[in-house]
Amino acid sequence: MVRLAPRAGRDVTGESGPAPLIVTAELPEDLFSWANQLRTEHFPPERNYLKAHVTLFHALPPSCEPEVRDCIAAIVRDNPPVPARLCGIMKLGKGTALKLESREMIAIWEELRDRFHGLLTPQDEHKPRLHVTIQNKVSLEEAKALQARLGPQVQPRDFAFAGLALHYYRGGPWELVKRWRFRG
Repeated sequence: MVRLAPRAGRDVTGESGPAPLIVTAELPEDLFSWANQLRTEHFPPERNYLKAHVTLFHALPPSCEPEVRDCIAAIVRDNPPVPARLCGIMKLGKGTALKLESREMIAIWEELRDRFHGLLTPQDEHKPRLHVTIQNKVSLEEAKALQARLGPQVQPRDFAFAGLALHYYRGGPWELVKRWRFRG
């Protein structure tokens, strides 16, 4: 069960009723394929039921879906692909991620955060550290070993986010609602 911030005053479930909404930034195909391959190789297989992704919001209330769809459609209509940078490896404690930076994507996140102020979970109120998780919930030693091995191989490079996507959280695997491509 995912709980909304206390001021929202209600629970949101994804098992059988309305499902929380997840907003992600879409990677370009080449970077997505590479990151997804790394995730397949290094994420514990019994917990790897998602493809590589960059989460912007983890649990928007399902009642906001029409407004979220409208906001995303307007953002992608008015913006070209969003510039970003792959910076290297990010340590996640007992996991490893690809560290990303994008002032422009954070500005989009801020626009959506301001629009849905008062409806966000505590996790979604904080500026995201943009990343793609490729390993999680392993031993600290395993994570450090992967970081040491991949660190020299992950070369910083520029790329552009291709769009935004909306998903339902169903207690495990996500259900894709829709993908929108940047067009501006």
